Amino acid sequence: MPHFKSQKKFDMRKVSWGVISTANIGVKKVIPGMQMSEFISVDAISSRNLENAKSAAAALNIPKAYGSYEALLADPDIEAIYNPLPNHLHVDWSIKCLEAGKHVLCEKPLGLDAKDAQRLVDAAANYPQLKVMEAFMYRFHPQWVQVKKWLEENAIGKIKAINSIFTYYNDDPANVRNQVNIGGGGLLDIGCYNISISRFITNEEPTRVIGTIDRDPEMQVDRLVSGIMQFGDIPSTFICSTQSYFQQGAHIIGETGRIEIDVPFNAPNDKPSLVHLCKNDKKETVATNAVDQYMLEGEVFSRAIVMDKAVPTPLSDAINNMKVIDAIFESGEKGGWVTL
Repeated sequence: MPHFKSQKKFDMRKVSWGVISTANIGVKKVIPGMQMSEFISVDAISSRNLENAKSAAAALNIPKAYGSYEALLADPDIEAIYNPLPNHLHVDWSIKCLEAGKHVLCEKPLGLDAKDAQRLVDAAANYPQLKVMEAFMYRFHPQWVQVKKWLEENAIGKIKAINSIFTYYNDDPANVRNQVNIGGGGLLDIGCYNISISRFITNEEPTRVIGTIDRDPEMQVDRLVSGIMQFGDIPSTFICSTQSYFQQGAHIIGETGRIEIDVPFNAPNDKPSLVHLCKNDKKETVATNAVDQYMLEGEVFSRAIVMDKAVPTPLSDAINNMKVIDAIFESGEKGGWVTL
């Protein structure tokens, strides 16, 4: 995975970004992170409510605020769009971004299911000059660069198993994550990370999956999902939950050692992140630099625009992730293994 800690000024310029919606992930995490970069200029934000857009723009020192997504897309100075809309709007508005001539970084998951996400892939094929990527920011953090380095060096021998967990507590029925008709629920919101890291670690796709799903009796969203993904002879187990005490972590178990990632998904930007290599009864801990992974993601995407290079994570990866999600839902509903 390419990792760009910084870019030289002679080969990079600032890319002008706009954001559609004032979603929390955008205003609290992604925009502040991107604003740390000297190669990114967040120049506009939009909302269906102009006052909300103005308030967010003022708080984040963004020069332009628009009262509709269409107005932002019509701004000729904006080159790239960050799309953090609710899941059911990811595909439609990302397509509108392309139609407006904008590059688009779309929040995960790319769509509600693989069929929905394929609509964006098909549309993107009509705009080969525009960059489109699903926003799995964790891949650009130096802790994962270190993990991949250990794996490439065969530091733990053949991978035997992978395990990960990602949980938090949110039972607010007004929250978009708890509205089943617009793509709420744990598997789409955070389970997609558990699936993504397993595919990222193995560089393979699972051959079959099995899952159990516990749904909230009132909201009907999946509030706890456990699953097994079989990558050849490597099982990857995971738990994700939206109504459990916050926890995250990941282990990669090999024949001769083990890799532990303390905070694999939401790595903090204000302190080092720790990854551990355990073997021969010893633990080697690497403290990676305190960096903002949203900034790194934005820089890599911006570099692809400026240099007219392919984005590091193609849309085919997003489709393959969605196919696994679909299969786990199918397994949870029907019971038993589902072959991919």
